[in-house]
Amino acid sequence: MKKYVVYLVKILIFMLVMFAAMRIVFIVNYWHLVNIDMVPFTEILKGFFKAIPLDIATACYIMALPALVMFVSVCLKKHFSYRWMRWYFYIIIAGYILAVMGEIGIYGEWGTKLSAKALAYLENPSEVMNTASTQQTVLLLSLWACFTLLFCWWYVRWIEPANTERVSYRKPYWFMYPSLIVIVVGLLFLGMRGGFSEIPISTSSGYFSNYKIVNIMTVNPAYNLAENLTNAAKVKDNAHFNYMDFETAKKVTEETHQIECDSTVRILKTEQPNVLIVLLESWSADLIESLGGDPSITPNFHALEKDGMLFTNFYASANRSQQAIASIIGGLPGLPVTTITNHQEKYYAIPSINQPLDSLGYYTSFYFGGELNYGNIMSYLRYNEFDRIIEGKDVNERFHRGKLGIQDIDMLTWAAKDITSQPQPFFTTIFTLSTHSPYDYPKVFEELEWPQLEKVFVNSGKYTDIALKLFMDMAQRQPWYDNTLFVFMADHSHPSYKNYPLESFEYHKIPLLLYGEPLMDSLRGTTFDKICGNTDFPATLLAQFGVKHDEFIWSKDVFNTCYKPFAFFELYDGLGFKTDEGELVISDNNVLKNTFPEEVSDSLTMAGKAYMQYHFDLFNRY
Repeated sequence: MKKYVVYLVKILIFMLVMFAAMRIVFIVNYWHLVNIDMVPFTEILKGFFKAIPLDIATACYIMALPALVMFVSVCLKKHFSYRWMRWYFYIIIAGYILAVMGEIGIYGEWGTKLSAKALAYLENPSEVMNTASTQQTVLLLSLWACFTLLFCWWYVRWIEPANTERVSYRKPYWFMYPSLIVIVVGLLFLGMRGGFSEIPISTSSGYFSNYKIVNIMTVNPAYNLAENLTNAAKVKDNAHFNYMDFETAKKVTEETHQIECDSTVRILKTEQPNVLIVLLESWSADLIESLGGDPSITPNFHALEKDGMLFTNFYASANRSQQAIASIIGGLPGLPVTTITNHQEKYYAIPSINQPLDSLGYYTSFYFGGELNYGNIMSYLRYNEFDRIIEGKDVNERFHRGKLGIQDIDMLTWAAKDITSQPQPFFTTIFTLSTHSPYDYPKVFEELEWPQLEKVFVNSGKYTDIALKLFMDMAQRQPWYDNTLFVFMADHSHPSYKNYPLESFEYHKIPLLLYGEPLMDSLRGTTFDKICGNTDFPATLLAQFGVKHDEFIWSKDVFNTCYKPFAFFELYDGLGFKTDEGELVISDNNVLKNTFPEEVSDSLTMAGKAYMQYHFDLFNRY
């Protein structure tokens, strides 16, 4: 029993040392880039520390098979041969070091980690060899051979007991069996998921730095590759949109986006106001009185409408937070089957509103009271080079914290004061969380009486509405308030007391309210009734600043005088497409709804299908 435990502990230490050693090899190989980017040495050291949780998770996955085999051997009082396990680790060592060498080779050319896309090129090995320099190929193969032999030798010398042929165990007492399996399985499971945190670990946990090469070094290449291959296989297995060929879909979609003029109506009084997005977690339109909701839920939001511009036909293109953030920052519509944050190797293909804003001198920041590891959001934000990212763990205050993090009242009022430390103009997002399950918001108000099924969600909305009131009260006392455009927008919708099906535009309808001193006086207390969606935010904002937005191919300037209104949402196996003429919803190749007039039904149905087809196919080609 003792040897069993010692063996597993040694394996864990061995794997962590190997991971760290190969991380050193990677960063040394690209030390010239470290110097060019002027990366502080302390930032690199921090990367080794930040890598530990993901390294442990990787090691636990690798150790699962040896632990299972040894546990069965102990329980059955069978002899266990370390020679068989030796070959298992020979393969692990060789494979891991090969992945590191591949990552070293690809980073200099692509600037990304090793991915499924890169492995696809191995189908043509001659092409790979021809495009890589002979010197680099020889160097990487030599390093692979040397380090593989070194770690295989160390494994045999240090980990295996002196008698490698077979080790027998004295049968433990009967009560030790359940204890052993609970301890071993429990520890491995905790290691795999990254501890007791509400959000399981992901590659996003390694994206902590503003320096790209440090993040690339930190994320374990084996974990990253396994996650990437899994996501790539999921997309490939569910590539079920075959409405038409790629070129036809592209042509029809481009025609759908084509406008006759490019003339924007200005809605702002100032040239470069601060922009502060309050991203409201899961707020459906049914929480808003003016959008058909019960007036008792969000009265403070309703009060803001009197001096703002409320969008009454605004839709989320998907139903996940990470999809919404990609829509707001990159103008990317929601993707079926997967999300952009599961494919870091494709980040390069998605434009970012941060880049043009940076050229205008904007400071960019993102606040969230929880953990941005969820959905790999952190990796996406880091890639898009936000100047500052604040999570709940970065707030050194004794706030009430729920399972997901700091509750909205505390986080919003704290952020209102903290934003004062930022230079202006700024582009800042504050992402709420109290309206996300498990809805453990503080009971600081008299809860609404509601049917049990939706009671906690509705009351969580009321809690966040109170938080908005306190946030605005605090914001009004800050020096940046008078020059700030507030954007109150939901990330996506949520099942509501109206029981709209997911396959409907009623379900995907969300609130958007523009508010603040920079808004034209004539627009205060008005509504914008044209059909649009959260993917249209980047183009619309940039157009107000007089900045070209051609690279945001999916985003439309809704204040263009020639704007063609339409909205889209994705389904796992279908789509929704809405214009002034009507709407179309398709799921699993079945038309669930089509309200287009007969004379335009065929053309608009084709436009919706082409939009989905081109979007999904183009994403797969990145």
